[in-house]
Amino acid sequence: MLDSFFNTILGWAFTFGDAIGVIIISLILTSFVTLVYRLFTNQEMLRNMKYQLKDYQKQMRELRSQPEKMMEVQKKSMELNMQYLKHTMKPTLYTFIPIIIIFSWLRSTFLNKPDIITWGFKLPLLGWTGLGWLGTYIISSIIISMLLRKIFKIY
Repeated sequence: MLDSFFNTILGWAFTFGDAIGVIIISLILTSFVTLVYRLFTNQEMLRNMKYQLKDYQKQMRELRSQPEKMMEVQKKSMELNMQYLKHTMKPTLYTFIPIIIIFSWLRSTFLNKPDIITWGFKLPLLGWTGLGWLGTYIISSIIISMLLRKIFKIY
């Protein structure tokens, strides 16, 4: 149903080859997710929470010999961590459905193409001879996400 729509909108990326096309789509989706995350989170508050969590971790390391005090700090850390997760989940909810729909299209596009990147030998223990669209997407999105978060100072 949506195949023709996505073929029209994103199909051009595959003119450069399947692997490059998946990497381009990964760049587009990761940029979209990062932008939504940036817009729907209070970066200053998240930065402060992150520093506070690091401070709690430092305190817990120092209080290893005092279990009662360490447990108090650990409780504060867990509460702050839950607040942090609560604030970062909102953008995830906004981007989840579009990503699932695009992943469905990618899956149907590469249904009969097991490996889009091959390296000519089997990996020991795994037996893989290459990467499919999902592996290519995951690896490229991790790299792109790390770069975008560093460039735009996203916490």
